Amino acid sequence: MPTFSSQQLAQLSQEIQQFSQTLGFQQVGISDINLSKHEAYLNEWIELGLHGEMAYMARHGSMRSHPEELVPGTLRVISLRMDYLPPELTPPQDVLRDKNKGYISRYALGRDYHKLIRKRLQQLADKIQQSIGEFGYRVFTDSAPVLEKALAEKASLGWMGKHTNLINRKAGSWFFLGEIFTDLPLPVTTKTTENHCGKCTACIDICPTQAIIAPYKVDAKRCISYLTIELHGSIPVEFRADIGNRIYGCDDCQLVCPWNRFAKNTNEKDFFSRHRLDCAGLLELFNWDEAVFLKNTEGSAIRRIGYERWQRNIAIALGNSPKSDAVISALNEKHKTATPVVQEHIEWALQRQAL
Repeated sequence: MPTFSSQQLAQLSQEIQQFSQTLGFQQVGISDINLSKHEAYLNEWIELGLHGEMAYMARHGSMRSHPEELVPGTLRVISLRMDYLPPELTPPQDVLRDKNKGYISRYALGRDYHKLIRKRLQQLADKIQQSIGEFGYRVFTDSAPVLEKALAEKASLGWMGKHTNLINRKAGSWFFLGEIFTDLPLPVTTKTTENHCGKCTACIDICPTQAIIAPYKVDAKRCISYLTIELHGSIPVEFRADIGNRIYGCDDCQLVCPWNRFAKNTNEKDFFSRHRLDCAGLLELFNWDEAVFLKNTEGSAIRRIGYERWQRNIAIALGNSPKSDAVISALNEKHKTATPVVQEHIEWALQRQAL
C-alpha cells in the first residue's frame, strides 16, 4: 500500500465525510482502536452472567475489544450512523396502550437494516478505493464481534446513555451504526462528546422488567428485547405479564428519553413500516400461518426469530390482552397445531384470559 502524507490523509478524511452524506449517512467519525476502558466493562458484564444465553458474547474472547485481532492490520475504525425512525402512522405510545395491538420495535418495521447499511458501507469503501487505490478494509453492521457503540462513542457520534444505547445530542438515539475497519492511518476525530444524561433516570424508571439494574448496566436476562428476540425456548413466567403487548423488541427506554425530542424521521423508504406492522392487531398477526409469516417478513429483521418465537411472543401478548371470546377461541385453535414451546405459552395465556 502506498504511503500517504498527513495532508493527503486529512484530505481523504474530508472526502469520506462528503461520500458518507451522499450515501445517506447522517454522521461519520474516525477513531483509534484502543478499547481498554470498554474491554474491562465487557469482561465484568460477562463474568456477572448478564449476557444470558448469548454465548457468542463470551466465545469471541478479546476479539470484540481488539479490532486488530478481528481484522489484522486495522489501525482505524470509521464509524457511521443512519437515522431509522419511520414516519409514524400510529404513535408508538398509542400502540402500547392498546393491548389488542402488537408492539414491534421501530427499527424492525421495514427492511432488515443489515442489508441496506452493509451495501452502503461497501459503496463508501468503493469510493475510497476509487480515490486512493487499493487499501485494507472490512465493513460491519452488527454482524461480527464488534463493540460498535464503544467505537462510535470514541468517534464522537454520541455518548453511551444509562440504558447503554448511544445518544446523540442533535439526533437522539433512533439510529443504526456501521463500521469500516481499515489499515489507513487516518486522523482521528478529536471532538469529544460529553455525557449529557446528568441526573436523569427516566430510562431506568420506565423499564417494564427493571432490566437496567444500574446506570450503564443492563441485565440481558431481564430485557424484553432479549427475551422476545434472542432467547430460545420458554420465556420465564415472572416476566410474561410485564412484557405486555411487546411482541418483538422494546423501545420504552428510547421513547422516554428526553434527547429523542431531537430525533428526526428517516428518509430511507426501506425503513418505513410494512404490512401495517406499526399498529397491527394481535389476532391478525397470530393467525398468520408459517407461509404467511415468511412471506410478510421477507427481507425483515423479524424473520430471524422464526415462526415459533413469533407465535410464542404473540401468545404472551394475547394473555395480557383484554378478556375476549375471540382471543380464547384463537388460542385454543392454535394450540392444536402449535409446537410444545408455543403450547406452553398458549396455556399460560388461556389461564390469564380466565382470570
